[in-house]
Amino acid sequence: MRVLIVEDETSSYENLLSILREVAPDTEVVGNTESVAATVRWLNENVSPDLIFMDIHLSDDSAFAIFSQTEVTVPIVFTTAYDQYALDAFHVNSIEYLLKPIKAKDVARAIDKFRLLSHIDLSAYLSRMESLTPEPHWQSRLLVPYRDMLVPVNVADICFIYSSEKNTTIGLKSGEQLAYHKSLESILSTLDPHQFFRANKQFAINRDSVQKITVWFDSRLLLTLVTNTPEDLFISKNRAAEFKQWMTGRR
Repeated sequence: MRVLIVEDETSSYENLLSILREVAPDTEVVGNTESVAATVRWLNENVSPDLIFMDIHLSDDSAFAIFSQTEVTVPIVFTTAYDQYALDAFHVNSIEYLLKPIKAKDVARAIDKFRLLSHIDLSAYLSRMESLTPEPHWQSRLLVPYRDMLVPVNVADICFIYSSEKNTTIGLKSGEQLAYHKSLESILSTLDPHQFFRANKQFAINRDSVQKITVWFDSRLLLTLVTNTPEDLFISKNRAAEFKQWMTGRR
């Protein structure tokens, strides 16, 4: 059985890989992608696997965006740490969904379910995949608490979003910085991925705020934005190509 793992957390990927070796030693993991863009590219350039294990929240967007960019013709086992609101839909429309931290018995159950699928079952499943691609509605404004007020912030005015430990800061193009109680992941899930990019674990950036891109000695990219950031903002060598595609609109 050939398996593609779509997962952007190294620890989660390694855990799933270890479990697959335990419960299904005949499994060949043919790839690991960490983003929507990389997954679409992999599916377009490689022979389809037999089964995909797919995290819902990826580094650049929700996994659902994959289905609107390429045809997925194989069953999927979704993995998630939350998204309680969608679990019923996953139960109906996916082969199986697994809640993190993933356990061996859950993976074994998902694989057994996959192996019991008849051709008719598989055709019916694939015909329902379109229902997993909701029409996105991206926020154009945030309400940021400040003292005893709520400050309306236009999304277009955001330069960067910065996460440090348990704190999140929204940096505006004006240079003003506002503390925000939501996590970086939570904020990004509401913003248009064509406009905002998860640069690394600490930063998400607005495309219109990138002023200069410097190629660093180790092939990393150092970004200079229109306003100062709390620390140097680097794009790793592994994500440099994806970032360049995003900057030029070729996603």
